[in-house]
Amino acid sequence: MKDYKISENMKVFVYILGAYLFSIAIRLIWVYQFNGYENFMWNHQFMINTNDGYFWAQGARDLIRGFATPHSGSPLSAGASLLTYWIYEVLPFSLETVIFYMPAFLSSLLVIPMILIAKSINKSELGLIAALLASITWSYYNRTMVGYYDTDMLNIVLPVFLLWSLTLAFRSQEEKYLIFTALEIIIYRWWYPQSYSLEFAFFGLILLYTLIYKRKSIYHYKLLAIMLFAMMGLPSLVRLVIVVVVYMAYKSKKLDTYIYYLLAFALVLFFLSGGFSPIWTQLKGYVFKDATELVGHGMQLHFFSVMQTVREAGHIPFTTFANRISGDTLIFFFSLFGYIWFCFRYPVMLLGLPLLGLGFLAHVGGLRFTIYAVPVMAFGAAFAVVTLSEYLKKFLVEGKSSFYIRAIFVSVVTLALLYPNIMHVIGYKVPTVFSKQEVTVLDKLKHVAHRKDYALAWWDYGYPLRYYSDVKTLIDGGKHSGDVNFPVSYILTNPQNIAAKLARLDVEYTEKSYHLAANNPDINRTNMEKMTLDYGFHDTNDFLASLDSNITLPKKTRDIYFFLPFRMLGIFPTVARFSDMDLMSGNTIKRPFFYQTNRFKDSGDILNLGSNVLFNKKNGTLKVGNETVPIKDFYVTAYEKNGKLIRQKQMLHPEGKISIIYMRSYNIFLVLDDAMLHSSYIQLFVFENYDKNLFEPILLSPSAKIYKLKI
Repeated sequence: MKDYKISENMKVFVYILGAYLFSIAIRLIWVYQFNGYENFMWNHQFMINTNDGYFWAQGARDLIRGFATPHSGSPLSAGASLLTYWIYEVLPFSLETVIFYMPAFLSSLLVIPMILIAKSINKSELGLIAALLASITWSYYNRTMVGYYDTDMLNIVLPVFLLWSLTLAFRSQEEKYLIFTALEIIIYRWWYPQSYSLEFAFFGLILLYTLIYKRKSIYHYKLLAIMLFAMMGLPSLVRLVIVVVVYMAYKSKKLDTYIYYLLAFALVLFFLSGGFSPIWTQLKGYVFKDATELVGHGMQLHFFSVMQTVREAGHIPFTTFANRISGDTLIFFFSLFGYIWFCFRYPVMLLGLPLLGLGFLAHVGGLRFTIYAVPVMAFGAAFAVVTLSEYLKKFLVEGKSSFYIRAIFVSVVTLALLYPNIMHVIGYKVPTVFSKQEVTVLDKLKHVAHRKDYALAWWDYGYPLRYYSDVKTLIDGGKHSGDVNFPVSYILTNPQNIAAKLARLDVEYTEKSYHLAANNPDINRTNMEKMTLDYGFHDTNDFLASLDSNITLPKKTRDIYFFLPFRMLGIFPTVARFSDMDLMSGNTIKRPFFYQTNRFKDSGDILNLGSNVLFNKKNGTLKVGNETVPIKDFYVTAYEKNGKLIRQKQMLHPEGKISIIYMRSYNIFLVLDDAMLHSSYIQLFVFENYDKNLFEPILLSPSAKIYKLKI
């Protein structure tokens, strides 16, 4: 018997090692594909390919150098930043190398709990197949590939470890799995503060099971109580001390008599500590999405909700949903069938329902959630494969031939499951967040600006700006609610004189807000509300109109740099939506006209710009669908060999309200109205036409341009 245990453990170890190396090897395909491609590299290492990763990288960088700029948003205490810092201190690699490869090595740890769960039901082979599949399935690969440096690299690993401890707790009812479960919850929350929804789902499922089937089981009430203590809205260290004390009391059997009171006490503490509040907040953000947000202390201004524009929080087609979870629609249904079958044979696998449910929420809440269903569905597919092979074996004569036939069947079907996912990996050639040319611009800004200065840019570029340029930003990937997006959008989409004034106001009011006392009523007001009231207005529209006059600006305390990348051209209409709103009523003012294309066909007198947009060069009119409008001006911009931008203008119809810009060096046409034409972004980036009284060019390159605000 002893030899069998050693043999089984060794087999499990080999399975884990093999699946782990397989997962990493598949992720290195991207490295092989882009090996030597300098445009994706900085400091002799590949750059990361997710914007949010630069948030954690900023925290790790500041931990390494031993300080952070006050109010810079650096996540010094975040799990991802701390773990990165510890790894950097132990291993002889640069920070760039660590953050690029961490996702591949950490996310591949998923294979460990998956194989251990299968081992707990004496199905190690099933665990191997499930681990191989889950580790490279579409959505899991997409969010854990090399360079995808984000919390996702452990966001599935940790709850699957939690699923493992709960599975063992139900099957063995050993007390050690009580503390394992509690510790996993604490670690998971430390790593990913938004984990409460999933934790609560696990708790709710176990509570329901206990009330229906195990009402007299002391063990199950112990499990529920220690989970609640671990889930409370208190600091990690406090919760750790509490669960250790509770576990020691469990060990001494002192609490068995009072377990019902302890559970009630834990439930009260959970709600009093705010345990449920973040769950409701998350549901409102991803499921009950509103187009506008009412924000403010007294005026209750209306702002456009960012959740309306975040792709990962939107509805997705079923085919996309199925592919991201299983790699193929047929595999999805095969996996779902297998999971249902698995639960009938082993009811303990119903514990996977919270993961599956959260993954299926993607059909309503957005594609980011599909990642949670991957391991559970992989278990379903693996169970179906193994069980079908066992049925096949019954029809075969015992002996070596039956073993080989079953092995071939399992191998072929497993490869069929893996194939669409591997092909997806090969074709998924996602670029880095920024190119080398763009980072060169940011690096130069770093040597010009002071750490206390601000770089004004859209929120997509906030984290990379802070990491590479070491400056502060107004908005970023985490601070991008409608009230903070509005001023930046207004700045980028309005003329330079208005943009310059609002930029100074927004920066100085933002800095001032960091020093407000807790009992100051202004602490609950948005910058727009405070500006409106401070300048003596009761209508924000009147305040915004006053920006076109000689208003008195706050005292300048720091410099402001406008960072205007070429890549923002593609999202400029989205940027404009955040300020195209009457803040008092919430109504859209007038949707600006902006059309961009690099797919066009010149056929003599007619320039076909695609999407049923035709420019008649002979009479200077533009036909959009069934409507024909006169073109006011036709512009051409291009870079000379020395890097200087040249501009040409041809007036066609002075009464027109639409203009066309041909950016020859980019091979792009822009069709836009007067409001967009005179916006700060178009004038400063496209034309390099800056007001010398307001702006000073710092760096002008085709990939990005930086201007320093003079006022």
